[in-house]
Amino acid sequence: MNYFPWLTIIVVLPIFAGSLIFFLPHRGNKLIKWYTMYICIFELLLTTYAFCYHFQLDDPLIQLAEDYKWINFFDFNWRLGLDGLSIGPILLTGFITTLATLAAWPVTRDSRLFHFLLLAMYSGQIGSFSSRDLLLFFIMWEFELIPVYLLLSMWGGKKRLYSATKFILYTAGGSIFLLIGVLGIGLYGSNEPTLNFETLANQSYPVALEIIFYIGFLIAFAVKSPIIPLHTWLPDTHGEAHYSTCMLLAGILLKMGAYGLVRINMELLPHAHSIFSPWLIIVGTMQIIYAASTSLGQRNLKKRIAYSSVSHMGFIIIGIASITDTGLNGAILQIISHGFIGAALFFLAGTSYDRMRLVYLDEMGGMAIPIPKIFTMFSILSMASLALPGMSGFVAELIVFFGIITSQKYFLMPKILITFVMAIGMILTPIYSLSMSRQMFYGYKLFNAQSSYFFDSGPRELFISISIFLPVIGIGIYPDFVLSLSGEKVETILYNYFYR
Repeated sequence: MNYFPWLTIIVVLPIFAGSLIFFLPHRGNKLIKWYTMYICIFELLLTTYAFCYHFQLDDPLIQLAEDYKWINFFDFNWRLGLDGLSIGPILLTGFITTLATLAAWPVTRDSRLFHFLLLAMYSGQIGSFSSRDLLLFFIMWEFELIPVYLLLSMWGGKKRLYSATKFILYTAGGSIFLLIGVLGIGLYGSNEPTLNFETLANQSYPVALEIIFYIGFLIAFAVKSPIIPLHTWLPDTHGEAHYSTCMLLAGILLKMGAYGLVRINMELLPHAHSIFSPWLIIVGTMQIIYAASTSLGQRNLKKRIAYSSVSHMGFIIIGIASITDTGLNGAILQIISHGFIGAALFFLAGTSYDRMRLVYLDEMGGMAIPIPKIFTMFSILSMASLALPGMSGFVAELIVFFGIITSQKYFLMPKILITFVMAIGMILTPIYSLSMSRQMFYGYKLFNAQSSYFFDSGPRELFISISIFLPVIGIGIYPDFVLSLSGEKVETILYNYFYR
């Protein structure tokens, strides 16, 4: 039964079904919305089925592998396959995209194009998480940018063209480095180009060349999962995008960069990674502190959440750079958990913007009385964001802490220093998230305003926020859900480091 092309169907189905949207009859937007919703749900069920019945957790090798000749001229195949590393992000993609489609119900302008772009993004994300061929990975990576750019520049806020142009310049500039690295690795040392992940993982390079490759890939992934100083597109983009686009950006796009760091920089270039990892740890600690303190100075609500997600990506970088299985597992767990929490926070910020039409925090206040349900969900999820024990953020950051402390690679004093600085960052996180909810929901500003007639969140919005909140609690109580997926794979990646 394993010869059935599950992954090809999973990757191709959303964009194929999305291109059929344009042939649907003109019956208003409801038909298009329901069609997209059904496609997303069907796709999520399909992926879950394929993973439940055709995936063995204890096998660290590639499963559900597919390999079709695509371009004979240079060995370029349609290679897809899964291992423990890519399952978590793929399921996260399905979940968040379904909820973002549901969150986009108020969108009425050009809704065919909007929903088509959502589905196209879905395909690109799943393709880049499951591709086993370097060039295919690059193509999917690029394919993902076009829908985001259009979603930004057509359905954004006031400065949407500026932020969309900034986004495309940054990410396309990073992709140039990615392409150079892909071509360099593929063409090195043989007449036939090799783009296959499995053969490349066993190849060794001269150290200087490996460092050059590593720098190229690092720049590309540092733009995507914003590592300072290449993060400045993110607050603008998040501040202007429609909140369903924000959910996809924060939930999935940022995770593609971290996934690429693990998948290419760790697996394919181990020596360079062990050279670079002290610098990555220093950058990660700087990023946690810097983004948490910058977040305090933001007036714009969405920009404040965006800086908080930059700060959370610092933990992922530190987990990847501490070359221990504890740290890497913690980084993967943080990828999944921040995917949920960031998406939920952006969604709640967007719905409260729909109610209030206010963007700046110093104009808000007293919202807890007109919209108590949104207030409750926002408080709970900002608690999850500041790593409250029992939520998923706490477990992930704790495991990253353990990973950096138990690392064999660093001396004791640097480890103590770095842990101390990370702890300062974890103190700064409650400051900005609690001050954000205080400025929004407490006080008396809007309470005596003229338009005190607000709708509280309806069943649709309550459903979205609760269904994001349940996995956060679930991972926080029983983190083995995610850790059992990636554990074996992480051990095989690190085996290369210590025994090669």
